[in-house]
Amino acid sequence: MIARRLAQLYVGLALYGLGIALQVASRLGNDPWDVLHQGLARQTGLSIGTWIIIAAVAVMALWIPLRQRPGIGTISNALLVGAFADLFLWALPHPHTVAVQWGYLVAAILVGGFATGCYIGAGLGPGPRDGLTTGLAARGHSIRVVRTGIELTVLAAGWLLGGTVGLGTLLYAVTIGPLTHVFIPRLEIKTAPRAETPGRPDDQEGALPVPAVPAECGDAA
Repeated sequence: MIARRLAQLYVGLALYGLGIALQVASRLGNDPWDVLHQGLARQTGLSIGTWIIIAAVAVMALWIPLRQRPGIGTISNALLVGAFADLFLWALPHPHTVAVQWGYLVAAILVGGFATGCYIGAGLGPGPRDGLTTGLAARGHSIRVVRTGIELTVLAAGWLLGGTVGLGTLLYAVTIGPLTHVFIPRLEIKTAPRAETPGRPDDQEGALPVPAVPAECGDAA
């Protein structure tokens, strides 16, 4: 089971890097975090992938006061997505026509949705940015408000730094949620039910149920 989880995790992270590369190469608008990564890359001369890694590590540092715990999926996400993004940006042919640009963009969103389902479905820890969102939400804030606030902030900062904002940014924003809603349940690896231990108080008839601990969400990038 763990081998399958790891395989699905790393396939998902590689595909997530491919999705980022396709969207950046399309030049039709990046998702909010990659607007920031691209803006920082243009200002510093470092690659987009390098900034994806730096930003992920910085975001994970914010987990400490929030008492969030990373998993192997979290660490792998932080270190590998940027490397895969740079690899695919180097390997992808330049889109010379508008039709190819739009093909890249549509493929980026579909690949990104599937990749998100893969690594979240592996259940090996949330990505750095999603962990920050859920950690802040656990302090009594709406997860939708927290996520929207974070993404608008990084989008604005990235745009001011020169990152590409366009129709692709909007299309990504309105489609990635429904896509992950489809892919995550289909790619989730179910854990085996725990065998009951005879004689435990909570196994006895009429005993009160033990409250479930809320599961952590996973990220992309």
